[in-house]
Amino acid sequence: MRKFSELSLTGTRPLLARKAKSRPWRRCARSSEEGGILKGHKTVIHFVTENAGKYAEAVRIATEFGVQLRQLRLRKMEIQSEDLKAIVSFAVRQACQRARRPVVADDSGFFVRALGGFPGPYSSYVYKTIGNSGILRALRSAGQRSAYFQSTVAFCKPSTRPVCFSGIVNGSVSHRPMGTHGFGFDPIFIPKDGDGRTFAEMGTEEKNLLSHRAKAFTKFFEWYTR
Repeated sequence: MRKFSELSLTGTRPLLARKAKSRPWRRCARSSEEGGILKGHKTVIHFVTENAGKYAEAVRIATEFGVQLRQLRLRKMEIQSEDLKAIVSFAVRQACQRARRPVVADDSGFFVRALGGFPGPYSSYVYKTIGNSGILRALRSAGQRSAYFQSTVAFCKPSTRPVCFSGIVNGSVSHRPMGTHGFGFDPIFIPKDGDGRTFAEMGTEEKNLLSHRAKAFTKFFEWYTR
């Protein structure tokens, strides 16, 4: 778990304000030769996560591409950073070295614009400490409620550097939690291209048509299987 020592909503705006850049995909390493080595073995990929919901979403996409995705319940080693790519690149490299097999990992953030991007890369810790109700309280007097989710997926094989892919979904924060599906901030996020429901009011297949994680994993599997 990432440590965040000064978690007060009033003091987070200048600290956590950041602008995420949406790109089709991003390499953590630019070597084309190494990229060819990474894609040379296509049997099984292990997804490093202890979150059953994340695995359920990813495995559905993997199946569409004919990829065998297995869950690896290994605690990720994470650095403290404002950059999702830096966080997940470090985590997947460490997991690959420990597992000695091809692995994929993701790191996601919930960015509320009225709060200067908070909670951003600290989303997991913030959810465990103040939850959805804390975000709603912070937005009680906010003039606008726009927000976005971003996910960065990183893939690594032993003796190679990670390759990264990102996905973003724009939307807004609801005025109250709605729905019982999903996890994290899903009950208070309404995707812009949806029908007015929160992620938590959608099943996995519906959510995968819109979500940040589905976009990132789709880009990864497109690259991996081409």
